[in-house]
Amino acid sequence: MDELLKFLLNSISGEDVQFEKKEDSGIITYTIKPKKEKTGLIIGKNGKTIKAITQILKIKATIEKKRVFVNLESLQ
Repeated sequence: MDELLKFLLNSISGEDVQFEKKEDSGIITYTIKPKKEKTGLIIGKNGKTIKAITQILKIKATIEKKRVFVNLESLQ
């Protein structure tokens, strides 16, 4: 799932985006940390892009019988 998220973020922003992963008993929490100027690209208009990323990761998590949450944190 890490590779999938990395691929999606690199495709959207065009550069390496940092993210943290915390896993606890089948629940995975990703915290995406883009640069300040790339945050808008990842959120998208009305949040559509970040929602799509979350939905794709939820599909992958369902296949792996896990739960996933995505948070966005802007770097300064």
